[in-house]
Amino acid sequence: MKSKSLFRSLTDVVAALRDPDTGCPWDIEQTHSSIRKYFIEETYEAIEAIDQKDDTELCAELGDVLLQVMLHSQIAKDRGAFDIDDVVKGITDKMIRRHPHVFGDSKVDGSDEVLKNWAEIKKQEKLDQGKENTSGAAILHDIPKSLPALNQAGRIGEKSAKLGFDWPDIESVWKKVEEEREELLEVLGSSEFKANAVNKTQLEHELGDYLFSLSQLARWLNISPEDSLRACCKRFIERFETMEKVLELGEENSLEDFSIEKLEGAWQQAKRILAESNS
Repeated sequence: MKSKSLFRSLTDVVAALRDPDTGCPWDIEQTHSSIRKYFIEETYEAIEAIDQKDDTELCAELGDVLLQVMLHSQIAKDRGAFDIDDVVKGITDKMIRRHPHVFGDSKVDGSDEVLKNWAEIKKQEKLDQGKENTSGAAILHDIPKSLPALNQAGRIGEKSAKLGFDWPDIESVWKKVEEEREELLEVLGSSEFKANAVNKTQLEHELGDYLFSLSQLARWLNISPEDSLRACCKRFIERFETMEKVLELGEENSLEDFSIEKLEGAWQQAKRILAESNS
């Protein structure tokens, strides 16, 4: 009962913020589009708290994400579209419907079968809703276009694989990665590129193919390409900051004052320092 009371209190607070007569001028002006960016920002801040294993921060960030859900629901209610009760009922019904092994009589043998049943139930739901086109193209179109590109590439690979369009083994994936790498190198080594006349679109095309193939390699290795790159960025920042400390940067000097050999030496020292601190 306590959680229901707290949830209703939050609902009342958001409704008060949006009250056209007594609410907050900023909140009253907002639309789904105007606060879209905050939804994305708050979600990434929650992800960062998860990565940092900071429970206090995660609790706060999840509250911010929940606020975005509540605001969008209230904006929709003000338009006469739906409200938070519809949102909660919709997701509750969906979870019950897609977990017949928990809320029904179905039996499953492991998480793989759960995922298979989920996909079949989702497909049937679309048919029941009159969305009869369940071809591969339609399934791929279901992937949110606003996902980060690496995440989107991973999801495309996952869904294509479920439709039987995939490599037979990881050796074949490696071969594809090498093939795309060679095509990129071919463009980079062309006389047109050396003359700075190569078409940028062609470069983007080949680099995109190479990145996509790497994302599929990550899928076969059961690694999130997005998380892998994010961790790499975090390591780079940590090493860069440590390198600055090694060089004893201050008001009197900057990175530009050091040779590339000196910078590389400090970089390697920074890597050793961080490796020792993490061991």
